[in-house]
Amino acid sequence: MQPVVLINAVGLTPRLLQHAPRLKAVADAGWVADMPEVLPAVTCTAQATLLTGKMPDEHGVVANGWLYKSTNEVRFWQQCNRLIAGEPFYETARQRARDRRIPFTSAKLFWWFNQGAAVDISVTPKPHYAVDGNKAFGVAGTPTRLPDELERKLGPFPFPAFWGPMAGKASTEWIAAAAAQVVRDRKPDLTLVYLPHLDYDPQRFGPAGTDMPRCVKELDDAAAPLLDAADELGARVWVVSEYGHCDVSKPVLPNRALRQRGFLEVRDGPFGEQLDPYGSRAFAVCDHQLAHVYVRNPDDVLYVRDTLAPLPGVARVLCGDQRAEVRLAHSRAGDVVLLADPDAWFAYPFWLDDRRAPDYARAVAIHHKPGFDPCELFFDPKLWFPKLHAARRLVQKKLGFRMTMDVVPLDPGIVRGSHGLAAAGNLDRPVLIGHGPKPGDSVPMTAVKDLILAELGLES
Repeated sequence: MQPVVLINAVGLTPRLLQHAPRLKAVADAGWVADMPEVLPAVTCTAQATLLTGKMPDEHGVVANGWLYKSTNEVRFWQQCNRLIAGEPFYETARQRARDRRIPFTSAKLFWWFNQGAAVDISVTPKPHYAVDGNKAFGVAGTPTRLPDELERKLGPFPFPAFWGPMAGKASTEWIAAAAAQVVRDRKPDLTLVYLPHLDYDPQRFGPAGTDMPRCVKELDDAAAPLLDAADELGARVWVVSEYGHCDVSKPVLPNRALRQRGFLEVRDGPFGEQLDPYGSRAFAVCDHQLAHVYVRNPDDVLYVRDTLAPLPGVARVLCGDQRAEVRLAHSRAGDVVLLADPDAWFAYPFWLDDRRAPDYARAVAIHHKPGFDPCELFFDPKLWFPKLHAARRLVQKKLGFRMTMDVVPLDPGIVRGSHGLAAAGNLDRPVLIGHGPKPGDSVPMTAVKDLILAELGLES
């Protein structure tokens, strides 16, 4: 069995490939195609489709986060592999190899849905949480000693460079180096590697405001040790992406509109206003250019639709069976689904006065916010010396004081890039680089599972 290394180069498109000479050489040795996006074109949904070959209304990953109706909680960025309804191709490969009595090992490095995945080797970001609310950065994985081994060789994983105002190339460089180490030392038959570098500046500043050739070259340079390790192992390298980015000029705030019309309720308290999902008749869970709106009483659905449809930046409002048009007719999806205009995106804020914003709003708090917040990629421009402010907060933390790392701006208008909808043209879609017979110039994401299994010699 020839080993396969599958790189997920988030944000890479056919248009950008020319700026990545190493990855382009991989394409030149095989073939390159574009992949039409699934909706929403966001990380968790795209990865679930790539892994299972199913659409969102089948695998159930309808966004990066949604309302968990059993507990009435909004939760984002959950890592449990069991959230995917459908068999990921690493699990299919393992079973087929067993049936054929072929040795097979797989590694999953920083791809989502990592915990509990049917792989032999895994590494994923996983902070440690103390009972007093303190948090320490860290990575987790299997075998359990592997994360410590990697951090001894490479240094601590640069968590602030993975997400937040300091997000940048250091995290991708570390992941690629760690993957190279795993490929060399453990020689898995299938290795999945997630490289996030192109997900930062294109979201902050939009493609038009980003030096894209430089960013793509940085990604390509970071991938070099992994590509070298794959070559030493004799592995075939495949490359996928999840979406391309687009320029945006206006945020849409559906929760404020719902609150002003009496649908959304909050609970005020010492840490600011908090969304009250029990008291609210309707609220929106915003995720880039799509929002799931959950409506408690079916009789309110049309009123909610009529409240949100006129908002500038809202392109489509889909209710009930209409969600099947975009393959989102699933129990986890909102009763109403909003799609943005191409130059708009949905922001989660529900408060009407910034002085009553919840404490988490000014922090990098991906597990606290009832929506995705790209403002976390910025230091608040109102801070005179934001890094000094952050350093002072760290000193307070080390001295044992309770503190909030309040460096994130509240103004969604600062964001200039987004994703979530279909790209305007083929060259701006996610890229697919593969080997063997080329399936076509445009290949659906649902085809990747069978293509990888065939490359492993484990087709059905």
